[in-house]
Amino acid sequence: MKVKEIPLSLFRSLWLRSLSPSKLLAEGKKEVPVVISLTTIDSRLNAVDLVIRSLMEQTVRPKKILLWINEASLPHIPKKLADLQGALFEIRTTPLFSSHKKLIHTMALYPDSPVITCDDDLMYRNDWLTLLYNESSKHPNTIIANQTRTITKDPSGAFLSYRQWPVSSNLPSDPRRILPVGAEGVLYPPHALDLQYDQQALFMKLAPKADDLWFKSMSLLKGTPCRLAEKRPKPAIPIMGSQKSSLKDENIKKDLNSKQWAALVAHFKLDLGS
Repeated sequence: MKVKEIPLSLFRSLWLRSLSPSKLLAEGKKEVPVVISLTTIDSRLNAVDLVIRSLMEQTVRPKKILLWINEASLPHIPKKLADLQGALFEIRTTPLFSSHKKLIHTMALYPDSPVITCDDDLMYRNDWLTLLYNESSKHPNTIIANQTRTITKDPSGAFLSYRQWPVSSNLPSDPRRILPVGAEGVLYPPHALDLQYDQQALFMKLAPKADDLWFKSMSLLKGTPCRLAEKRPKPAIPIMGSQKSSLKDENIKKDLNSKQWAALVAHFKLDLGS
């Protein structure tokens, strides 16, 4: 977290926790037919209620908010998180540890519904859901992301390192080359991924720590285009103390994303053109 982000993070955290569940669930909000899905780990259980509160506080209401945790985490759920459960928000358990669980189980439960994934260490602006849903209405059957990278090759046709893939650009780009990045939110329309999307043994072999890359490969196999949202909210607000360790540190700094992408390309014979 950057020093300049600390005051806003503290203010937003205090304000969200000042809202009672009844206030968060105030009647009169329009419901949009999407499911929001995320996952978390034990070290973030004491802070993830802030994420959920920010999702409940949106200007429109989703159909459902699901938080997936590993079965072993169930006894460690804090009261401030458990108390938010109800008709809108639900905690579900899974034997999986990997971050892929944020999407695969929800897609199975709601096969005909758009699913939006998000991260567990950010507080989302209250127009976040409205903007993503409106964007998907303009571009149905398309995966929409608020943050992307552009999968890039060198002049010889070899893929560049993940770290060299440009971040979120409004420049025209081949939809096959657009990689949705989960942090700021990704909307998956119904049936957007190849039927192999939930094959645990396969994703744990090829991309065990890169769910974004796994889901991108599944969209390529299905032929579903991806795009960067044209109208995006202000960046989500980091939660203090929740970002001490993350998959990004390991995947990007150690360049594990490049290795996992190479494994996916080789296994599925992915062709993104020259």
